[in-house]
Amino acid sequence: MTEHKEILESMGEKMGFTPQILETLGDLDPEFLHKYRRCDHKILTDGALPAKTKILMALAVVASKQCESCTVAQMKSALKNGATKEEIMETMEVIFITSGAPAVAACRNALKMLKEM
Repeated sequence: MTEHKEILESMGEKMGFTPQILETLGDLDPEFLHKYRRCDHKILTDGALPAKTKILMALAVVASKQCESCTVAQMKSALKNGATKEEIMETMEVIFITSGAPAVAACRNALKMLKEM
């Protein structure tokens, strides 16, 4: 297995899925994956803040950017890292207060995952 495939596999195990864009970027520029992994490691690892908290923060940020596919990716990661329905709904309140209804609407597909809990 090539090194960039190993990186993708490792990231997929931590996140619970592998974003398609990372596979594409890995094929185009394997060094990009090394840089991405270093940044990703900071989010998916407990530090002064637990990983789950940082992932919920990331969910709020991508929702504020109104990136629907990004909210789905962050929701999968949040659930994989133990976020509860209550924690996610409180994050949705923060999203609404700080970024408004369009940011909440960007979470429509991500929120469908909560129905399956």
